Amino acid sequence: MSQQIDHVFDENRRFVPSEEFAANAIAGPELYDEAAADREAFWAKQSRELIDWHKPFTNVLDWSNPPFAKWFDDGELNVAYNCLDRHVEAGRGDRVAFHFEGEPGDTRTITYAQLTEEVKRVANVLTDLGVGRGDRVAIYLPMIPEAVASLLAVARLGAAHSVVFGGFSADSLRSRIDDAGAKVVITADGGYRKGKATSLKPAVDQALADRGDGEQATVQNVLVVKRTGQDVDWNDERDIWWHDAVATASAEHEAEAFPSENPLFILYTSGTTGKPKGILHTSGGYLTQAAFTHRSVFDLRPESDVFWCTADIGWVTGHSYSVYGPLANGATQVLYEGTPEYPEPGRWWDIIEKYGVTIFYTAPTAVRSFMKQGREIPQKRDLSSIRLLGSVGEPINPEAWMWFREVIGAGDVPIVDTWWQTETGAIMISPLPGVTETKPGSAQVAMPGIAIDVVDEKGEPVGDGAGGLLVVTEPWPSMLRGIWGDPDRFVDTYWKMFADKGYYFAGDGARKDEDGDIWLLGRVDDVMNVSGHRLSTTEIESALVAHEATAEAAVVGANDETTGQAVVAFVILKESFLKQHGPEGLAQDLRTWVGAQIGPIARPRDVFIVNELPKTRSGKIMRRLLRDVAEGREVGDTQTLADTMVMSAITKQVK
Repeated sequence: MSQQIDHVFDENRRFVPSEEFAANAIAGPELYDEAAADREAFWAKQSRELIDWHKPFTNVLDWSNPPFAKWFDDGELNVAYNCLDRHVEAGRGDRVAFHFEGEPGDTRTITYAQLTEEVKRVANVLTDLGVGRGDRVAIYLPMIPEAVASLLAVARLGAAHSVVFGGFSADSLRSRIDDAGAKVVITADGGYRKGKATSLKPAVDQALADRGDGEQATVQNVLVVKRTGQDVDWNDERDIWWHDAVATASAEHEAEAFPSENPLFILYTSGTTGKPKGILHTSGGYLTQAAFTHRSVFDLRPESDVFWCTADIGWVTGHSYSVYGPLANGATQVLYEGTPEYPEPGRWWDIIEKYGVTIFYTAPTAVRSFMKQGREIPQKRDLSSIRLLGSVGEPINPEAWMWFREVIGAGDVPIVDTWWQTETGAIMISPLPGVTETKPGSAQVAMPGIAIDVVDEKGEPVGDGAGGLLVVTEPWPSMLRGIWGDPDRFVDTYWKMFADKGYYFAGDGARKDEDGDIWLLGRVDDVMNVSGHRLSTTEIESALVAHEATAEAAVVGANDETTGQAVVAFVILKESFLKQHGPEGLAQDLRTWVGAQIGPIARPRDVFIVNELPKTRSGKIMRRLLRDVAEGREVGDTQTLADTMVMSAITKQVK
């Protein structure tokens, strides 16, 4: 089947950077020229300027055995030293690294000097537990400062961490621990979410329970943070309280240099069936691109900015833009444990006002949730400190982009809509805020030094004005180095489709507009085939959200005897609209609206008005579950959802 994706939705609004912002921007247009002239020299320059190398590299890229890349492979560095010690040594130890806000309201202000000391203590504890270079440590923690310290302590030792999201079940945790062969687990008694103390330690106990058949767990010790004070079962031979061990450990620890290609972390992509897929990232190239993109995309000024990435540390966004990129750049950040709506809607805006957040990076699904609640909630807070907004996780609808700009950004701050993946490690496509004329809903252009194209199923460029498959055509510093323990799966999953050209296939559809700017169309698996037309769910969702009543929409393709597949939409309404008009007759109005905005081919067969959508804790909509409902099947596995009861409610509403 042809991979050409039909373009059905137009967006013509444009926003030029202000003269003042452009004149003072950290990243200028010359970056594109430098990268185009010599891509490897460009990345070598960025790495030498942004990273301290204990042993300077002379090799930039070894691509002699594609797709297994090596970047800066004869250089040596310590990732934690780059995030901590060097700032203290340069006299920046008193700078705040994190303003921590717990969901119950407890707070901590942690300087770079304090964080460095804590990480050294944790590194000494882990050393005493036998952790060294090449070992793996599983981390299963809430969004608390100890989570950041754990990542950096593991990195400091040359070991690799595997962070498992705190919302995952004991079975998911167990499969990830086993696959990585973790020696130690770092966890907590629990954390706080939506006003309740949730448990974590029992899931670890269950994950490490007797396996039978003579199978032995690789885990030798469990280091436990006391966060909530809940009672926990205790194994005296295995379990250690963080506060007992870390407080008494030495604060002296010298950071050893490790090769650039030393493994830094394994991060498992969220899949609930089959063997988990452990994405492996290494050190020097990853840190280079994380630091460069954080500095350039967010126009970072570490002396004055307060940066807040709302992603959980269990996802790659939390790795790259709550830990490694910002700390390598010496940034001051906000770290928040809980949900946006506890104890009431507006908690995030209270935090922005309290700490004077200047750069705010969040997911489109969060923005659409705020749209549902209404603009009066953020407008009661002082958000004037914000000077740049960013979105991540999935394509942002143009109307959500505009709401974000107008309501949160007061109508004049730049928005950077970023595309990247767990596998890419760092941002790949994004506007540069002082350079790019932005278009609502478009990720726009590849970062300097990144080679992106949109191609057909034969790997040929589709050209401007057409849609197809998004590919990366040249190796990049923060690229995944493999799937842990399974090199054949790595090749088959990401490189096989365009093996003759050496392209990495991202699994996403995209189109280029007439200017050559890139618009993401969602996962290729989510593209619908309606009467021979390949339609993007993203574009139809954007049309629905453009209606005055709609806060959020998810679209799936359902089997249809007449058209092959039919468009089925699940829509959340704005609360302000519901108060004034109610939902009566709106489903038909929305069908008509989409037909008028796009054309009859895209008009939904069914529009279901629902209260919530099935989302993971990272904010991504689980469309496969909605497809189950649309086709009348039993709903599949829901364990990765933030609220597992959502699908029951949706199924009842649809029936």
